[in-house]
Amino acid sequence: MPASAADIVGTWRLIGAEARDGSGAKVGVPYGPQGMGIVTLNAAGRMMAVLCDGRAALPDGARREYNSYCGNYTFDGSTLVTTVDACSDPARLASDQVRKVRFENGRMVLQPPVTEWNGMRVQREMTWERIA
Repeated sequence: MPASAADIVGTWRLIGAEARDGSGAKVGVPYGPQGMGIVTLNAAGRMMAVLCDGRAALPDGARREYNSYCGNYTFDGSTLVTTVDACSDPARLASDQVRKVRFENGRMVLQPPVTEWNGMRVQREMTWERIA
């Protein structure tokens, strides 16, 4: 049964992330082994998301992964589309950020389109737990 708009409204914290290659093999952990993130979706159709590598110190040569954006969103029960009007990455400004959405054991799993990451094409998934 598809989710309703009311199912995604709230504040969620990131509890897990993974990236898989085309064969389905795990190829890394987006935002590092201690990823931090908050996403808030309100009933008026507005959202914001902030994600980062939460480690206090990174290995030599590593770059801290960080992303934030906000905008108005629509949700049809399985796909969340946010029209970005402010963001940390100027390339995303005025774009539609599309995420497939599913719920597992009360948690929300967001899956963006396949993307380039660390030199390979990967499918990412972020798992979120409602905190408010």
